[in-house]
Amino acid sequence: MSAPHRDPLRDPAFLADPYPTYDRLRAGCPVQRIPTGSGGHHAYLITGHPEAREAFTDPALSKDTARFFADRPSDRDLHPAISRNMLASDPPDHTRHRRVATRLFTTGRVRALRPRITRIVDALTADWRPGTDIDLVADLAVPLPVTVVCELLGVPEADRATLAARSHELFDATDTALVDAASHHIGDHLTRLVADSPDLAFVRDCAAGGLDRDETVSLAALLLVAGHETTTHFIGNAVLALLRHPEALARLSRSPDLIPAALDELLRHDSPVSVATFRHSTRDLRIGGVDIPAGHPVLIAPGAANRDPATFPDPHRLDLDRDASAHLSFGHGIHRCPGAPLARAEAEIALRTLLTRFPNTRLTVPPTTLPRRPTRLTRGLTTLPLTLA
Repeated sequence: MSAPHRDPLRDPAFLADPYPTYDRLRAGCPVQRIPTGSGGHHAYLITGHPEAREAFTDPALSKDTARFFADRPSDRDLHPAISRNMLASDPPDHTRHRRVATRLFTTGRVRALRPRITRIVDALTADWRPGTDIDLVADLAVPLPVTVVCELLGVPEADRATLAARSHELFDATDTALVDAASHHIGDHLTRLVADSPDLAFVRDCAAGGLDRDETVSLAALLLVAGHETTTHFIGNAVLALLRHPEALARLSRSPDLIPAALDELLRHDSPVSVATFRHSTRDLRIGGVDIPAGHPVLIAPGAANRDPATFPDPHRLDLDRDASAHLSFGHGIHRCPGAPLARAEAEIALRTLLTRFPNTRLTVPPTTLPRRPTRLTRGLTTLPLTLA
């Protein structure tokens, strides 16, 4: 196994289109040691689908980043609600947090939310007419999940736009000071909200689940950030994929009842989560025939695993007839995204509205010029200009 000399995940070409890089790395070895950053550090990157599934469920890979970095000096100043949350924890703490989060997004609760989601989409698109130019990201893909998650948390309407902007800044890989400041804005705001609003349904659910106030704030922060960021990218990536595959767009426009079944393939084709957050090995282990020593960071790349040709033949083709249910865009195992049912409902309703009302919508710029978010963790558009038709 030969390791790259430079961090392949920081190359501008990777941020624009990660799939050639993923293909090259996977072809070399589905588990590779790669440099991360410029400080001489390395991580093991997993790009194969069976290897990623195995890693997602291996208890020897810890998500407790505080434990891993405890003896490493850091100049970062993230708010504890951002740095110490369910996503960065192991059982038994993770189990308590996840139990509460899962109850928020049961099938029954999400079904009950669908009329409200539909009303939000209808309100956001009320002024849309054929011939109108819109930015799908700013006009629908951002405000829809932001509104839904903020209503679930009890965030006042006047504060939502600012919190969404700070959430986007958390993923700005080019400015760590901006990221740290954004984390404190979000953490401080939610701390006040939880302290001042003990009767909010979300706060009561957390208390009933045994979470203390700090844990409630950290879960709120995670749901706010993860609850809308990835859904925004899910919607934007899905619409772009359909616009680039006119036959699939026409098919779903004619038969919108096929949209729920198409979501898995849309998620597989261009995952909103490109690289999962850090894990680290708590003991020596072996994945995909590669030995990973104890104490090393491990990165699992759902975006790469979803295009592993050994699992998904002709993986770069959008195929609505493909069984893509094994995709890893929501993760796998105990850390699988508990909000997946809500994200699917939001994307389904948004797509149904767009495709049935404006089946001939077109891009107003070449797809290769569309700007992407400057982060390896998520894959999303900053803008998606369309002309409705």
